[in-house]
Amino acid sequence: MVPSHVLVPLDGSPLASAALEHALAAFDCRVTVLNVVTPLDAAMSEGGLLEPGDDRLTAARDRGDRLIEDAVARADEYDRTIETAVETGDSAETILAYVENNDVDHVVMGGHGGKQGRISRRLLGTVATAVVAEAPVAVTVVR
Repeated sequence: MVPSHVLVPLDGSPLASAALEHALAAFDCRVTVLNVVTPLDAAMSEGGLLEPGDDRLTAARDRGDRLIEDAVARADEYDRTIETAVETGDSAETILAYVENNDVDHVVMGGHGGKQGRISRRLLGTVATAVVAEAPVAVTVVR
């Protein structure tokens, strides 16, 4: 099935950039890029690791805005226009909610390896693993 609306979550990583490149090159349809700003976990602040504050959230939103600006510039190189969104929340949950609430029928995202215990998390990354497992639409993971 040819998608009509592709979502590309961006986190600033090279694999997320590669996912955007893939989506722009492979799909001639509506493309939305989404940056998810993840608020600090209360336990982290309570543990003294990080001081709570609006400055950190503002900096994260500013970074998200820069990622979106870069994505728009990249789309211009493909002579494409993209839609953009910056949301706040848990990355996987926010991506999945965006899919459900915005008529997305395909997700293209970067996968991140890591040293977690499970093989799927090693191959994809925790956010990509959750989205692949729970999304009601096709998901392409770019590595």
